[in-house]
Amino acid sequence: MLRLFLALLLTLAAPGLAGAQGAMTAAKAKDLVRASLVAESEALVPGRTVTLGLHMAMKPGWHVYWRNPGDSGLPPEMGWRLPAGYSVGPVQWPVPERIPVQTLMNFGYEGAVTLLVPLKVPEDARIGETARLSGTLSYLVCEEICIPGSSELSLDLPVAAAAEPASGQAALFARARAALPEAAPGPVRTAREGDRLVLHLDRPGLEDVTGAAFFPYAEGALENAAPQDLAVDAGGLRLTLTPGEAKATPDALAGVLALTEDGVRKAYALGPEPVAAPTTAAVPTALEAPAAAPEDESLTLWSAAGLALIGGLLLNLMPCVFPVLSIKVLSLVRQAGESASRVRLHGLAYTLGVLASFLGLAGLLIALKAGGAGIGWGFQLQSPVVVALLAYGLFAMGLSLSGAVHLGGGIVGLGDGLTRRAGYQGSFFTGVLATLVATPCTAPFMGAAVGFALTQSPLAALAVFASLGLGLALPFLGLTLFPQALRLLPRPGAWMDVLKGALAFPVYATVAWLVWVLAQQVGPNGLLAGLTGLVLVALAAWAWERARGAGRLGTGLGRVAAVAALVAALGLVALLDGDRAAARGTALAQGEEAFTQARLDTLRREGRTVFVDMTAAWCITCQVNERTVLARDGVQAAFRAGNVAFLKGDWTNQNPEITHLLERYGRSGVPLYLVYRGQGEAQVLPQILTEGVVLAAIGQKDVAAAQ
Repeated sequence: MLRLFLALLLTLAAPGLAGAQGAMTAAKAKDLVRASLVAESEALVPGRTVTLGLHMAMKPGWHVYWRNPGDSGLPPEMGWRLPAGYSVGPVQWPVPERIPVQTLMNFGYEGAVTLLVPLKVPEDARIGETARLSGTLSYLVCEEICIPGSSELSLDLPVAAAAEPASGQAALFARARAALPEAAPGPVRTAREGDRLVLHLDRPGLEDVTGAAFFPYAEGALENAAPQDLAVDAGGLRLTLTPGEAKATPDALAGVLALTEDGVRKAYALGPEPVAAPTTAAVPTALEAPAAAPEDESLTLWSAAGLALIGGLLLNLMPCVFPVLSIKVLSLVRQAGESASRVRLHGLAYTLGVLASFLGLAGLLIALKAGGAGIGWGFQLQSPVVVALLAYGLFAMGLSLSGAVHLGGGIVGLGDGLTRRAGYQGSFFTGVLATLVATPCTAPFMGAAVGFALTQSPLAALAVFASLGLGLALPFLGLTLFPQALRLLPRPGAWMDVLKGALAFPVYATVAWLVWVLAQQVGPNGLLAGLTGLVLVALAAWAWERARGAGRLGTGLGRVAAVAALVAALGLVALLDGDRAAARGTALAQGEEAFTQARLDTLRREGRTVFVDMTAAWCITCQVNERTVLARDGVQAAFRAGNVAFLKGDWTNQNPEITHLLERYGRSGVPLYLVYRGQGEAQVLPQILTEGVVLAAIGQKDVAAAQ
């Protein structure tokens, strides 16, 4: 992914997207999946429950996904439209297969699958009427590429005093029930042995078991592609598993255990199954198309582009972007005496750098999501390699600002005596850098616009991302396009060297923050490698500067030493992904719990009010909200007074379960704040929080005021 990211970052996204779009149009989802809605009975009986089946038949070689899709993909989702009083219960999922895709391991179904859904008929249903059961089934069907699809399904059934089994459907429902997991046949226990988890099934007579696979309910609980080592003896079996980024603990590991015994596959449900609340005609089910925030419901392409433009403008005020923009304005002061046409070209070069970077990132994001990857905006910062490289680049820029090394305008556009071409390159790459450091920030209006973009066609999505980039570039572009604006800037002078040195410190602060983010993603060895890389960058800068004016031999040796130090730093960066297993994640404060969908479902069934905080260590907006609003004494007291459960989802590293919830509410990245009260849909809070907004959402504004 890193190699693809770096390649696309330096080019526009059009060629890659053209290939992705061509692949998507080459095969249509409706030709790959035949979906139908069937019922086990010929009629509906008042007060009784009838079983429905969502039947999907796939073209050979293609597959759809289980409730936990594994390393990529999305499970099928049904948005029901039911008559008043009718309700459906949770889907009953057949045991899946392990489906390897290159280095990934997915969980899903090939051939055909039937998802069973119980339908409760109301007591007051009138005999003789016909009930229309319908909805939209959304799914992702994959082979080497993934294609999203949807089917409008409906079934008309009469309401009668009695009902016979549906003719011709008995075999289908019998196969579907046979594929469901049974209760565990003996005591099950899970223990930690070193850095792995061992699942024990204590039951004699399992010597004929020749294969086993465990499918966790929670996404990210296990390293899905890791081997699952089976050992069988007279007392039962042992299955050794590797924990994933969600850091599953023995007492929280629940899922389905599939065994192959005497050539027959059997499956057993282990631990509590996450169950959604029943769904009526007025309440969307857990198997529904992504639910958008109320303010997003009327978004069109033009309104989303407008929100993106405003969000991009506000990004310039974010702490991650402001230092870079200040440096570029400083360079503009140096160029104030140049011709208006050349100044305009600097502004256009900067804008082109911003747009190229935004389109490159957006194109990569769209292409990866089309391939089934569970990622969103800011995804590149989930890679410790990218975080370290960004820290090294900014550290080098800070050294240049401090005067420790003269890197020239080709890096940040600050050098003197450069050729015309080099100066424009500096403006272009300043735009690239501004985009990279902007991705950890989420400005107001951005979330709705980006979330909308990723649900549209590739061209529409690129249009929204281009508007976002244009908004980021507009302030600097405006200064360059209107020469009279340059007269408002102070004249060049000695003060500029002082200001240039002062601007190095916000850049160093950004480097410190990036190192802190890296510390959340890797273990002690990885952090040591990252810090050593910073030392090597400083060594390279020192050697390069010492080589200036040192004669031919001294210059050659100095530059060789600088290049060697940089190569060594890049070599250390390449090792960072290998230490991800020791990542620690965002720490939980008192009263906070780690988010899982199973825990959210449990709290909702208990009737608790639940506050969900989707955050990441690299998300500056998230950190500001947590420290200035959520950590305040009044807010914390209101949480305790209202017995509000606080679930924190850490998206610092990839977590498919969090990605899925973000997509359900029309978001492509963090922050996302949700409040669940009762059995209704969640209330989506603004991305910039205030104490009043939070207290009103959890229903504790009056309590807080009384305190």
